[in-house]
Formats: sequence, C-alpha cells, structure tokens
Amino acid sequence: MSESVRVEVDGGIATIRLDRPPMNALNAEVQGALAAAATEVGERRDVSAVIVYGGEKVFAAGADIKEMEGMSYTDMADHSVTLQHFTRALARIPKPTVAAITGYALGGGCEVALACDFRVAAKNAKLGQPEILLGIIPGAGGTQRLARLVGPARAKDLVFSGRFVSADEALSIGLVDEVVEAEDVYAAARRRVEPYVGGPAHALRAAKEAVDRGLEADLETGLEIERMLFASLFATKDRETGMRSFVENGPGKAKFEGR
Repeated sequence: MSESVRVEVDGGIATIRLDRPPMNALNAEVQGALAAAATEVGERRDVSAVIVYGGEKVFAAGADIKEMEGMSYTDMADHSVTLQHFTRALARIPKPTVAAITGYALGGGCEVALACDFRVAAKNAKLGQPEILLGIIPGAGGTQRLARLVGPARAKDLVFSGRFVSADEALSIGLVDEVVEAEDVYAAARRRVEPYVGGPAHALRAAKEAVDRGLEADLETGLEIERMLFASLFATKDRETGMRSFVENGPGKAKFEGR
C-alpha cells in the first residue's frame, strides 16, 4: 500500500481513502496503491461494501501531468496498461461500491468515480474529462464508462469540450446519483451502501457481474450470463437460508452468512 492510499474498515464498510495533498493527483504510485486496495477489499470477508473517498475538499483532480509530460510514446505504451489496470481493479471489486465526491473529480479522478457502482456528489463538486485540453483523450476508461453511463452524445460533449459540469448538471444527466451538502457526502455514501452489509454476498456479487458483463454483450449473451449466475447461486447456503426464511417467515427477514 502507499501513504497516499489507505483502507479503513468500519461496520462492514471499507473506505479506500485517497490522501495525496493538495489535489490527490493520481501518479503511478497512487494508481498502483488503488489497484492493491481494490484487491484487498474485494478479498476481505469482513467487507460487504466499499466507499472511495478523497476527503472533505477534493476527490481527485486527475493524473499527475508533471509525471507524464516527459513520457515518450514507448513510455506511455507501457504505462497505459497500468493506467487502465487500477480503474479496472476498482470496477471489478465484487461488492457494491460508491464514490463520495467533494470538490474536483477530473480526468483520472472522474474515471475513478466512473469505476464505482454509485456516485454521491457534494453541491460544490465539479466533474469532467478535460484531457482534450492537453491534446490527449481519457486513458483510464473515461471514453468507455462515461458513454455507457450517460450515453454517447453526452459523453462526446464532455470529452470533446473538456468542460467541467456542476453537481446539479451531473445529476440531471445521470453522471451522479445523489447530490448533498459537502459536509454530508461521506455520510450519504455510507447510507447508500449500509443496506448491503450482512446481505447475501454471493448473490450481490452475481448481480453486479450480471449487469456489468451483460452491458458488454448482446442481449442473448447477457441472458446466458444471467442464467448461469442465477443457477450457480443454488450452491450457496444463503440461497437455502433466504428461501427457507421466506417460506416460514415472509420476505425480508433472512439472516445471511455470506456463504
């Protein structure tokens, strides 16, 4: 791990905390640490859900441009693998995830937020993919995840222009899911994922995989992915517990073990 990225677990919820003042710039070290943190929280049995948080002032203002400025094509051809790896690792956390966004979430910072299942933003938040202003394009998933989230035309508007969007506009186009006062962002993010603590871990994992993998395929392939994941859950103890509880006590009363 890194001094700039740490994992804290409280009440079944892990917080991946970015802490690289002043703007949480995502240099190669931070990118590697985020990938390692994603792997850790994905494997820990005491973690049911994950918050990615940059602190009270800023989420992440993007990649470390000073680090990239001197890179050649061959340098970036190698580094671009790492650049995409850390957001892929975040997206593949097999548990519900939410980005708690304060201040700027730009470039790589926006791509980190896009790699989460949900996004809660402060009223003062600014989001965007301004890479075009540097003569490049997003390289950590921005062109792909943004288009899947808000549609191709809106994604092209943001990527082509490099403009920042306010929290309210981000909410209106579906880029974020909730807007709250800045001091309430972390608490709101916790409220969003607390219902999953103590839930059927394998079913939640299967649900996330079915949606995410299905979006990358045609409908028939997506339905087959869903069918196989659905059937696989009949090998879990939680499925037995959930169905027995429903039959005997009605819905919503099962106590799951995550097995």
